[in-house]
Amino acid sequence: MTETRTTRTVGVLALQGDFREHREMLAALGHEVREVRLPGHLAGLDALVIPGGESTTIARLILSNGLQQPLRAFCLSGRPVWGTCAGAILLARQVDRLDRPGIEVMNISILRNAFGRQLDSFEADLDIRGLAGGPFHAVFIRAPVIERVVPPAEALATLPDGRIVAARQGNLLATAFHPELTGDTRLHAYFLSLAAEAEARPLALEGRP
Repeated sequence: MTETRTTRTVGVLALQGDFREHREMLAALGHEVREVRLPGHLAGLDALVIPGGESTTIARLILSNGLQQPLRAFCLSGRPVWGTCAGAILLARQVDRLDRPGIEVMNISILRNAFGRQLDSFEADLDIRGLAGGPFHAVFIRAPVIERVVPPAEALATLPDGRIVAARQGNLLATAFHPELTGDTRLHAYFLSLAAEAEARPLALEGRP
């Protein structure tokens, strides 16, 4: 019988943005956390978080650091990848007004800065499908919105007006908000539960389209 793992090695893309907050929250849950800046840093990781920040800056640094194809391969390998805010933008196949390509692996369309400028930041309680324990208090800062979800991607959470702010596509998770800026670790724990799902099935060949 295979023993269930309780701790994993999680990478956090550390080019710009809120990577420290994700690192601290994952470490508080008992996982080993590594900062990812170069392709070789992806080796040996069980999962990866792409944090919020400035999406155009992160996209530029991904390209200049030679990370675009390695990140795509990691996403396609079946291991969990979670993009928060700018990270969700980079995972999307379609994005408005992004002047360079992101990772483009998730069947979602995203509108950047959908809620206005930083002064228009807000918080909301969300019911997230698959997340136990009641509503999740979400922080939105210059947030995008997921305009369209195409199967196999599926919506996980919406605002009261119906706009989609969280989606999942197999091992890929995208949230328009910043869970790392709260004290609630449930969404990070949910994300790591996807690693257990990945371990229960054979990994796909890295780089497979």
